[in-house]
Amino acid sequence: MGCREQKRMSLRRKLHILRTNINSNSARRSFITKSTLLQIYRLKIMLETIKREYDNLIAARREYQNLLRHVQEHKNVKVEKVAEGTFAMKVTCEKGGDKLVAILEAFEEKGLNVEQARVSCNEGFSMEAIVVAEDQAVDTRNVAETLLRAIGKQIGENN
Repeated sequence: MGCREQKRMSLRRKLHILRTNINSNSARRSFITKSTLLQIYRLKIMLETIKREYDNLIAARREYQNLLRHVQEHKNVKVEKVAEGTFAMKVTCEKGGDKLVAILEAFEEKGLNVEQARVSCNEGFSMEAIVVAEDQAVDTRNVAETLLRAIGKQIGENN
């Protein structure tokens, strides 16, 4: 007899817990179980929605990171003519490799002498320099092409 009453009390406690969790005032077992199943179904749908949103956020993050990589891989070369045969140049590109060596070798091949230079490798490779051409026929486009070729050659060697 005591075992039945313990089972009944246990069942009542469980039903009471379910009733409070689903905010129901009904005492009928069938209504409580239906409401509980409905609540479980709602939670399952909410979980699927959250998973879908999470997957969308992960995809957006991946796309954002790819865009950042493209921005970081972007090569920026600016060359200005200061005086006849003298150019001020600024190069910015991604970090890695011996870019400085490649640029200086390209300058040497082209007949350009570096008078003053400032190089930084903090967030990427950047170089500001004043170069003087031995040949007066060199223009800004030739210097820019030389820089881009030197940087491109360096990137090709790394890959």
